[in-house]
Amino acid sequence: MLKIGDFSRLARVTIKALRHYDELGLLKPVRIDSFTGYRYYSADQLPRLHRIIALKDMGLSLEEIARLLQDDVSIMHILDLLHSKQEVIKRRLEDESERLKRVEDWTSEVEKENKLPVYEIIIKRVPPVRVLSVRAMIPNTFDVKPVVDKIFPVLTAMTDYIFQSNAQIVGPLIGIDYGEISEEANFDIELAFPVSQYVPSRGKYQCKELPGYDQMVTTIHKGGVNSGTPANIALAKWFEANPYQTIGPRREIYLIDFRIVGPERDIIFGDTQSSSPPDKFVVEIQLPVEKV
Repeated sequence: MLKIGDFSRLARVTIKALRHYDELGLLKPVRIDSFTGYRYYSADQLPRLHRIIALKDMGLSLEEIARLLQDDVSIMHILDLLHSKQEVIKRRLEDESERLKRVEDWTSEVEKENKLPVYEIIIKRVPPVRVLSVRAMIPNTFDVKPVVDKIFPVLTAMTDYIFQSNAQIVGPLIGIDYGEISEEANFDIELAFPVSQYVPSRGKYQCKELPGYDQMVTTIHKGGVNSGTPANIALAKWFEANPYQTIGPRREIYLIDFRIVGPERDIIFGDTQSSSPPDKFVVEIQLPVEKV
């Protein structure tokens, strides 16, 4: 028999690890001296210890290893656990491979432009949100004023209806883009305010839950949003370089600070009262995606 120190040196495993394996029932000493408390091991235990080390190196937890090493465990149970661990490792490798590619792409762009990227494009989870919404047609133009002239009467009426229903607006305005109507050069847009509670649907107003997505490709743009804006060009290049496809309509979250106040329903942007917004919108563009 070998004292724990000798067994530790022979197996190249720390004494602390051996004591921990003993506590978990993974590798019990063959004898514990009742007087000194010394633990004694046998060379016959080395194969079991090596199996513990091998399974641990595969990424299994000590609790999982303990289940696998039980005398009554079936081969099918062992294979199921190992197959499950195999899938976890594969997904982790895929995630790390994607992370490496993002680092390489980001580095390449910085080296080519000799400056940091203007747009950072990330993938994030977006939860469902309850909204009151209305559909509207808006012109496809870089000029902000005709867009404002078109949508702000709609927003004014919608906010009136929300407040009359004793609800509150609890988030920034959301625009859902259903695409361009080519013959009129307009966009079919759904405008939605997140609301604190259910608001009865009435006429053109619809209270519903916008679906959440596990993966949203997003970026932040300053200024009016048009199909030719640099943000959309950056997103197009991102899709060319990454194996994703869109699975739902595009969203725009209008992060500009505005309020509709007073009997005349004046629009306040930041600290400025105006009938049109400032030159610079701040918009988060969101595209629901899945990996191809």
